[in-house]
Amino acid sequence: MDSVTDPWYSMHWFAPPILKGFTWDSPVFLICILLVPLLFIGRWIFRYFLNQKLPVALVKSDLKASALTLFRLVPEIVLSLVIILILVALARPQKTNDKVEQWTEGIEIMMAIDISQSMQIEDFTPNRLEAAKDVARDFIKGRVQDRIGIVVFSGDAFSLAPLTTDYELLNSYLNDISFDMIENRGTAIGSAMAVVTNRMRESESKSKVCILLSDGDNTAGNIDPITAAELAAAYDIKIYTIVVGKEGLVPFGKDYFGRPHMVENTVDESTMRKIADIGSGEFFRVTDNQALIQVFKQIDQYEKAEIKETRFKDTSDYYFIYLRWAILFFLIWLVLKSSFMSNVLQD
Repeated sequence: MDSVTDPWYSMHWFAPPILKGFTWDSPVFLICILLVPLLFIGRWIFRYFLNQKLPVALVKSDLKASALTLFRLVPEIVLSLVIILILVALARPQKTNDKVEQWTEGIEIMMAIDISQSMQIEDFTPNRLEAAKDVARDFIKGRVQDRIGIVVFSGDAFSLAPLTTDYELLNSYLNDISFDMIENRGTAIGSAMAVVTNRMRESESKSKVCILLSDGDNTAGNIDPITAAELAAAYDIKIYTIVVGKEGLVPFGKDYFGRPHMVENTVDESTMRKIADIGSGEFFRVTDNQALIQVFKQIDQYEKAEIKETRFKDTSDYYFIYLRWAILFFLIWLVLKSSFMSNVLQD
């Protein structure tokens, strides 16, 4: 949008791109500009036929044409410019800038990620934990104004990242996650839920979500997962549970010859299903990278904050620029009309 930083007397205001860029509040006055030439033609005709002139006898040889006589048209041209500029000003040239302000009440999301030894199994590429970290990064990238935190657990559980909107910090924490962060072996799902609840219990957010990702049953910790889920639900925390891994023989490391070492894997979904049910969320079972990606995309769609927006118009008027030009030309016309030269040329 052009601003009035350009002085009103600048020829910039008569450039075709500027005039085309205006919106006109009363465009009917622009149509009236087409009538201005007709007005002056009619005025000249009226003068020619009705003005009484004294007959003067001159010798034909004394009548000579001169270009100077065209100067008598200058006042008429200036007056026509005055009228045109007044009509442009009456048409109210404007520029309008539509502005939209958007805001959202962010969702609070805690991701509880299993880092037990079984997450090293390579039925996902490159393994279960790295696949989970990859989709977590993509999930965080797609959020706006949401506070996200990370809890990791194996035999114990602790809060790796508090709820924050610093997504770069969260990505750095994800990069640092490893199997050696917790010494105690096992899978303490109940402890993980307790840490999540402790992080979110004092939150006043209207929407609190936990994404619990694990590949096995609760085998460690001193808190029952169902009890922990009920406590989380009491604080209005919605729980999505994701069980990763295939059943049967799965690759886990390599043997002496570099071949995949196959181990038997079993999955009991019952506990994770109950946790999701108690938390009014949803249970997911995934067996490969693509399925895990789709689950996170689905949760991302479920948990979208409502975006509110305010629209308003910022309208600027520019009629005064053309009105000032009209006044300037009107003063010039008065000077020309009253000048001795103009009277001589007309006579």
